[in-house]
Amino acid sequence: MQPAFSEHLSHQANDAVRTAATSVGAALPLSSEDQARADLYALAARLLLAPPGAALLAQLGSADPILAEGGDPALERAWQKLVLASSVMDADAVAAEFDALFVSNGTPKLNPYGSLYISGFMNDTPLAELRSDLARFGIKRMRGVGEFEDHLGALCETMRVLIAGGPGIRRQSHHEQQAFFEARIAPWYERCLDDIAEAPEANYYCLVAAFVGALLEIEADAFVVEEGFDD
Repeated sequence: MQPAFSEHLSHQANDAVRTAATSVGAALPLSSEDQARADLYALAARLLLAPPGAALLAQLGSADPILAEGGDPALERAWQKLVLASSVMDADAVAAEFDALFVSNGTPKLNPYGSLYISGFMNDTPLAELRSDLARFGIKRMRGVGEFEDHLGALCETMRVLIAGGPGIRRQSHHEQQAFFEARIAPWYERCLDDIAEAPEANYYCLVAAFVGALLEIEADAFVVEEGFDD
């Protein structure tokens, strides 16, 4: 049975994020609920993997609201704050903030990698297990990509692909999506996003963390609802 994502996320989410997520390009056609999910994951991945440029900030700054339908309005509030901040932020300032948080000649202040949060070490067993999952789905790390596959942004992009498919990669069932989410994202994303939000350098990115956290919380709740219907 399809999960009741429409109970948590308005169909208007499609329109609200479609322009902002266009550069990442979720596959079409999908159900309106899954299209909204794919678009939101695409945007989350984009913001976590690189600072938004002036064009993306402008698109976000003029985006329509996301209206919650009978569920937790956390995503609606987080989106509203992100849109407002995007409308006034300077791209160079956001880039400098991103570098202060995630980029360093030595060890970056923040390392949003699952292996580090789960085992305490970079490039450890959780990354090897993740790569086994990705190989099963036909997903490979692109040449020239600097981030490892267990980066939270890369995992959001993987969820987008599992939902929407991609060149030579078929869409996965909600059961497969849930299994991947619960194994590779759920155990650690809250701690990671808390670290981002609480970093003294975080200004724009504390709002990004809130947006991503609200999205992932909705996903976790919706998968539980789906599992209940399957029982």
